[in-house]
Amino acid sequence: MRPLSQLVHFGWEQALSCIFPVVIFTSLAITKIVPLPFLPRYDWLLIICLLMQWIMVRSGLETRDELKVITLFHLIGLGLELFKVHMGSWSYPEEGYSKVLGVPLYSGFMYASVASYLCQAWRRLEVELVKWPPFLVVVPLATAIYLNFFTHHYWMDVRWILSGLVIIVFWQSWVTYEVNGSRYRMPIAFSFVLIGFFIWIAENIATYFKAWEYPNQTEAWSLVHLGKVSSWLLLVIVSFLIVATLKRVKGKQM
Repeated sequence: MRPLSQLVHFGWEQALSCIFPVVIFTSLAITKIVPLPFLPRYDWLLIICLLMQWIMVRSGLETRDELKVITLFHLIGLGLELFKVHMGSWSYPEEGYSKVLGVPLYSGFMYASVASYLCQAWRRLEVELVKWPPFLVVVPLATAIYLNFFTHHYWMDVRWILSGLVIIVFWQSWVTYEVNGSRYRMPIAFSFVLIGFFIWIAENIATYFKAWEYPNQTEAWSLVHLGKVSSWLLLVIVSFLIVATLKRVKGKQM
């Protein structure tokens, strides 16, 4: 029975770590089904995200240091959204006062929620890194992955080369975590795949509730192409590398 108990405990800790993403997806569903008065839907979503962020920090669910990391991800995500919408990769068809160049400001919180999950899970599961690659390897790799989201529109898409480099760089790297007093470990590359896959599932839910839409979803909703898992996988890697680097820098300062 202990394996089952450990699995349940692990699932509970994961659920607690997903509070911010759950609020976002619940808000997407509710505002789609029940129109709110006075403001367009995108503006209400921004207000809800700002209010939830304030509650998270005020209640102690997130620390001020974690808020700094999440804010960084909001800006990184918003920059990517502005470029991708401009290039026609996807769109936000509804009206909103808080839209900038076709991008509603609440969209940055969807990226920030990934950082929120990583920070929460890191703290709750007491995550530790084993055989983490050097700083001078991790930072250029994360930068190259992020830049490829922009440059592949003008040059060749090197995501598979970058994915291969990730496997090589993190071949001997592990993440260890604690569940109810027992420690477990997992290859870091495998954890990237798992998180990326679950974000792809979340993306299908989000597009179903019209958080945004791809060109092939304009007439009617359809399943997001499975190939998008690779995009989310790379974005998760960038997110994880940034959080891990900041955690290690913070740890050395203490």
